[in-house]
Amino acid sequence: MEAFLVSTGIVALAEMGDKTQLLSLVLAARYRRPLPIILGILIATLVNHGLAGALGGWITHMVGPSLLRWILGLGFIAMAAWILIPDKLDDVEQGKPVRGALGILGTTIVAFFFAEMGDKTQIATVALGARFSGEVLAVVAGTTFGMMLANVPAVLLGGRFADKLPIGLVHKIAAAIFVVLGVLALLDVGA
Repeated sequence: MEAFLVSTGIVALAEMGDKTQLLSLVLAARYRRPLPIILGILIATLVNHGLAGALGGWITHMVGPSLLRWILGLGFIAMAAWILIPDKLDDVEQGKPVRGALGILGTTIVAFFFAEMGDKTQIATVALGARFSGEVLAVVAGTTFGMMLANVPAVLLGGRFADKLPIGLVHKIAAAIFVVLGVLALLDVGA
């Protein structure tokens, strides 16, 4: 349960103001059909974070516990710094979602999957998969739930929602959580 709750909280906070949340807003404004967009986000996140969590679990078996502790500790602290840098959509994504025969669901799956590649929340999922290597399914379920907590309101409420959140404060809280996790990993607490 700890792996699920930690993963949910970290990703939900890290996703606030992230480029994939901005992409959710763009897709919602462009298509105005929330159900296929939400379903597309869920599918893309499950696949993306499933692969990331599995990679994290695999890394645990490839490196020794001492090296893993340092990788995780420094990685979480680096994530704390990264999360304080605001995200913006690339010009390609901004106002110009993928077009073609994919439909709204397919467009959302493809756009969201690729936007999430190398993103903070995907890297966090790899690290959480390594930290909770025996509970990769709980990590993936938690990170997916966190993504949905952040993105479903963005899809349903559109632009009005984004303007009302204190994104800077949310990012500072998420960064503080990453620092605490990093320090705990470096001190080998809770392993």
